[in-house]
Amino acid sequence: MTKSSRRAGSRDVVRQTFALGVEYDGAAFHGFQRQVGVPTVQETLERALSGVADTPVRVAVAGRTDAGVHATGQVVSFHTTAVRSEESWRRGANALMRGAGAAGAAAVGIVWARRVERRFHARFSALSRRYAYVYLEADSAPVLLRDRVTWTREEFDAGAMHRAAQHLLGERDFSAFRAAGCDSSTPFRRVDAVSVVRHGKQVVIDIEANAFLQHMVRNVAGCLAHIGRGEAAPGLVADLLAAGDRTLAPATAPPDGLYLTRVTYPDIDVPYRPPPTLLGG
Repeated sequence: MTKSSRRAGSRDVVRQTFALGVEYDGAAFHGFQRQVGVPTVQETLERALSGVADTPVRVAVAGRTDAGVHATGQVVSFHTTAVRSEESWRRGANALMRGAGAAGAAAVGIVWARRVERRFHARFSALSRRYAYVYLEADSAPVLLRDRVTWTREEFDAGAMHRAAQHLLGERDFSAFRAAGCDSSTPFRRVDAVSVVRHGKQVVIDIEANAFLQHMVRNVAGCLAHIGRGEAAPGLVADLLAAGDRTLAPATAPPDGLYLTRVTYPDIDVPYRPPPTLLGG
């Protein structure tokens, strides 16, 4: 084959970009990001998508969730020259993951698939991310919801938690709510909406921001639980924001109750998918 024919042939290869809506049970994984020797969401997805494409596929993700954190509305994107329909990506990858037999493979699924503009990037194109944190009040530890809610024996004052959470609104320095190992270049984030609502015995923190620092939602949840138990006044959140010192704040909440529920983009309509614990609850 001559150089000119190779160039002519290369023009026939069309590079497409796809976005996928993904859900997963975080208890089955050591976080989203690929790691050596342990099951991760990224490795599981990429193995299945590469099988559908018959060529290696690498994904970009809207939010790198930690070990034990769940998602109902995660978004990933990837580029490929493989010619497949949207439904072929969804059905094919799901079938490969269900039949893989690898650790965690059955705990992740693709909910929707869309071809998008080539410039689309799951992380950099996102306008905001939305998380829910679920506490369950019960006399004994739940069995069917184990690893899917954070259990508490105490009855929370959801109203006090909601009032406290309103101090988080706006663009602020969230140093008091970031992990010690957070590698973000800035502690500033913009919280657009936050609420605390009771659903029977479940108390749900719903928070949306342009982006989040490492462990930010879990640190907020731990602080609000402290207030909900009556161990501090709602003004604690404002005091911690002003101090900017993580060591003054209550303990980080466990990952069990945390869900990434939606990522918002300017050009595609991504549905909000609430935590499954609220079904019938």
